[in-house]
Amino acid sequence: MSNLCMTSSVHNHSNLCDGQSSLQEMAVAAWKQGVTTLGFTGHSHTPCDLEYCMSPSRTARYKGEINRLKAQYAGKMDVLCGIEWDQFSDEDPTGYDYWIGSVHYLRGPVTGKYYEIDWRESDLRTCVDVEFGGDGLAMAEAYFASVAQVAEKKPTILGHFDLIKKLNGKGEFFNESSPRYRDAALNALRQAIKYCAVLEINTGGVARGFRNEFYPASFLLEEWRKLGGKVIITADAHSTDSILWGYEEAMRTAKAAGFDSVAVLTKDGFVEQPL
Repeated sequence: MSNLCMTSSVHNHSNLCDGQSSLQEMAVAAWKQGVTTLGFTGHSHTPCDLEYCMSPSRTARYKGEINRLKAQYAGKMDVLCGIEWDQFSDEDPTGYDYWIGSVHYLRGPVTGKYYEIDWRESDLRTCVDVEFGGDGLAMAEAYFASVAQVAEKKPTILGHFDLIKKLNGKGEFFNESSPRYRDAALNALRQAIKYCAVLEINTGGVARGFRNEFYPASFLLEEWRKLGGKVIITADAHSTDSILWGYEEAMRTAKAAGFDSVAVLTKDGFVEQPL
């Protein structure tokens, strides 16, 4: 039996948002790597974002180019037009083949300012100090509450569940072993399972050198399995060399957490791939 997981990549970005490669370049690379289902998930237009989300004009171009790629690869590779939808996006994600629900911003409770939580350490430090009185755990608690809110919208896939830890590799902002941190994350996870979202094991943070553990952390994966949740492996690729990055290790990670299969997204929906 072929391993469908190793031929499906459905969290991918292009240079129409914060990726390095064009949609065409990503498709060519995926085809050469043996991918049979390629899903694009550009960052949806989000008014507070000034850096990496697609503008309305780029979104229109994104849809048009993917439709062209669908025709170009028909019968050879299924190309899906997805979107990575942020909590503060003004776009309707239901008009796509599928969508990933994610949190990339926090809105400060003091100033109302929006802060990117995965971009610059200086922004995160300002967020902690100005909006949360220097309490990094309070910021993390706010983040996980936002993740739970995104899950309520029933995305096809719930994205990088603990992205808040991306810039916290040395514990600069909060202690990831703290009961407060773990409780906030677990509470959000237990809310998410009510809406049947598939959780991604996202290899991107490791691929780009930010962390040495995939999203989400092992204690969250183990709890998700106990709750009866499903997982899908994604690369969160921003370049042609990372479309299937870390998949074999991610499958081992899923198995170590107690999963006996992973979900694989195809043009016809999810199928289960035994581990």
